[in-house]
Amino acid sequence: MANILENKKRNSKSQTTKALKDLVIIVIVCILIFILSYFFDVFVFIVKFLEKHPRKIVYIDEVITALLTLSIALAIFAWRRCSELKKETTERIKLQEEIISIANTNAEVERIIGKQLRCEIELHRQEEKNALSLKLNVKNKSK
Repeated sequence: MANILENKKRNSKSQTTKALKDLVIIVIVCILIFILSYFFDVFVFIVKFLEKHPRKIVYIDEVITALLTLSIALAIFAWRRCSELKKETTERIKLQEEIISIANTNAEVERIIGKQLRCEIELHRQEEKNALSLKLNVKNKSK
């Protein structure tokens, strides 16, 4: 049981460090994109390109709206998968604890039964010895 708790702690720390590492990478990438956009005026470049070639992208406002909607939808999707994962993890931990409890109970029952069987075997041996000694005593007296 203690091993399982240690494994849970180790796994949660591992998951936390992985999540933190991913978050740091995302923040660094966002900062780099912000800095590059600031120095190279990416949006101004896009606007000038669209002014020069208006037929290249006719539905730019729809594309921007769709991308914004997609980012929000993906955030909701990720949040829902995370909550499902938490529920499933909680259920698995609960089931594992029940299995361990049952295994411990079975081991205890097997130990008790083994002890009782050894006692019964010893009792039968003693009874057989007593019966044999009585037979020998009866034979010795009859001679």
